[in-house]
Amino acid sequence: MTAKKSARNSVTQARKGQGRSTPLLIGGILLVVALLVVVIVTVTNTAKTGQGDTAAASLNHPPATTAAGRATSPPWPAPADATAAARAAGLPMLTEEGAVEHIHAHLDVLVDGRPAQVPAMLGIDQNRASISPLHTHDPSGVVHIESPVARRFSLGELFSEWDLSLSADNIGGLRAGNGKTVRVFVNGKQQNGNPAAVTFTAHDEVAVLYGSPRPGENVPSRYDFPSGE
Repeated sequence: MTAKKSARNSVTQARKGQGRSTPLLIGGILLVVALLVVVIVTVTNTAKTGQGDTAAASLNHPPATTAAGRATSPPWPAPADATAAARAAGLPMLTEEGAVEHIHAHLDVLVDGRPAQVPAMLGIDQNRASISPLHTHDPSGVVHIESPVARRFSLGELFSEWDLSLSADNIGGLRAGNGKTVRVFVNGKQQNGNPAAVTFTAHDEVAVLYGSPRPGENVPSRYDFPSGE
């Protein structure tokens, strides 16, 4: 065999060997990618499970029956620090909305017969990308409860998230007296006792009124929720 022919044979054999190794190389890469996907999914699920356990533990207490916050006159904007307000309410901030309990209610606040706006973004911290299980998205007054555990949530907790004090004697800086009162109605029925202890159930219309009761006054008793809510 000549040297030239021998060289050609060596090149041919090398190419054949390279052809056999290519599928093995691709298979090895695919195996590594699959293992990485499994690791990422496992770590993500573990983190979510840990967060869920932490959230459940932090909600393992009765709903608050007090509301701590500002003692000022309206208007009452949303607090600057939603996370601090949620903590004052005893509620956790989550990285995503809970799915175990998912209901909506509606809140009206009337001062001397005029509506005081319930602000958007109560319980939502956009800077930290976190959300409380009790929150509002817009100024419609619709209250969203999206919780990782089945649990009642109270008017006191929402008002604390609003950074607004509420009791049988006051809403913020508005005090009962001289014929003016603080009253709470649920679906048109007046509630006695501590207003902060009132809890939300699905499709409730909750109305908090400050002022002098008047004959024939209009008390909201229902709310037309959008389809699907």
